[in-house]
Amino acid sequence: MSKKIFLASPHLSEEGYEMHYVQEAFETNWIAPLGRNVDQFENEFSAKVGVRAAAALSSGTAAIHLALKAAGVGEGDIVFCSTLTFSATANPIIYQNAKPVFIDSDEETWNMCPTALEKAFERYPEVKAVIVVHLYGLSADMDRIMSLCNKFNVPVIEDSAESLGTYYKGQHTGTIGAYGIFSFNGNKIITTSGGGMLVSNNEEKIAKARFWATQSKDQARHYQHSELGYNYRMSNVVAGIGRGQLKVLDQRVEKKRYIYEFYKQHLSELEGIKFMPTNDWDNPNYWLSVILVTKNVRPTHIIDALEASNIESRPVWKPMHMQPFFKKHDFIETGIAESLFQNGICLPSDTKMTDKDLRRVVDTIKKLWCE
Repeated sequence: MSKKIFLASPHLSEEGYEMHYVQEAFETNWIAPLGRNVDQFENEFSAKVGVRAAAALSSGTAAIHLALKAAGVGEGDIVFCSTLTFSATANPIIYQNAKPVFIDSDEETWNMCPTALEKAFERYPEVKAVIVVHLYGLSADMDRIMSLCNKFNVPVIEDSAESLGTYYKGQHTGTIGAYGIFSFNGNKIITTSGGGMLVSNNEEKIAKARFWATQSKDQARHYQHSELGYNYRMSNVVAGIGRGQLKVLDQRVEKKRYIYEFYKQHLSELEGIKFMPTNDWDNPNYWLSVILVTKNVRPTHIIDALEASNIESRPVWKPMHMQPFFKKHDFIETGIAESLFQNGICLPSDTKMTDKDLRRVVDTIKKLWCE
């Protein structure tokens, strides 16, 4: 069996940046939560993406949860949410006992459709917040989305878990709305093994999020808690990995783009294959290279063929409105998200892949068109 090719796996720096900061944590005995690495990771990350404040947390899910809390979302409130996403985007809405309303995608971005969003505002003018996802590193149409949300004075939370390094009209995704969240899960473009970041230009809100994330411990000699708290802070060791990974972010984005262009060059000739969209205002990180297949070869055929060759791939996210847990919630439909789910496949986009690995993926797929 040939070596396994992963969809997207952790990729530590060849220079050993991560170990330098982790070793520092051990040498100073600050392996427990908080410490210099946490403070510096927050500072370095906020400087990298161009935002005033950041809070390093245990996961991107925790970041969405605290963003909703900071936005004042509570029991019974309506939250608009992209339907084409991973469940971690929507679950925190339920944590806050709020009600999600799922918004379909458009063809131009694969992300939240502004036209559907406008219809949602007409139906639910009392909405409390909007969570927009930048799927697979593709930016949503933020000008149109922000224009609508500003008109109704509703805060936007950008789920940028998959889009660190993506620019929308020269601005980092995650820094356009009121709050941005990022994930450092093992499959993300940079990883801390597990972790996330909440960012905002509202420094007071980020300070409050840090307070909630550290069990809402009041400033008192004894343990005192006046608010509900959470154990959501990132550890000093994990933050050290993040500091090292941040140094190679630009290299990882460059490799992701190379992988996408390789696939596009070698697979575009196949009848019935369409690549994920790009726009003049969008500079994606191409976290995953995604194709649509619209002819006789189906996504399952490709997944099975790749799996037989020890190559990992996966379907496009199953939309939230189709998930058993979320089916009871309202959905503003365009029909795009379901089509993407039915016809899409995420190709291996691991930044450690060689040209030989990429050719192996391409050759495996091409054989299906010859059968």
